Amino acid sequence: MGSVDWSERGEYMSRRHGVSLTMASEALADQDRVVFDPDPKSATGRSVRTIGYSPTAGALITVITVQHQGTVYGANGWRSNSADQRQYREESQ
Repeated sequence: MGSVDWSERGEYMSRRHGVSLTMASEALADQDRVVFDPDPKSATGRSVRTIGYSPTAGALITVITVQHQGTVYGANGWRSNSADQRQYREESQ
């Protein structure tokens, strides 16, 4: 994935979920990442859910992004729950 603009939600993600921009970027760049476009849990159907591994976190990270007028914005990110971990394992085999 290319550049993601975290200017609006990066601090929130870090404060709320303990996920740094580095962790989110690593998850998005994971070659084995799993992408759900659109995110099946999205209320609007506009967001994309990516599950990828972050070496910095030593864990899978779920990252939510939204594209608007040609820019990809980071909306949120957290350590993947058991359902997302299972999806990653199943899809990346």
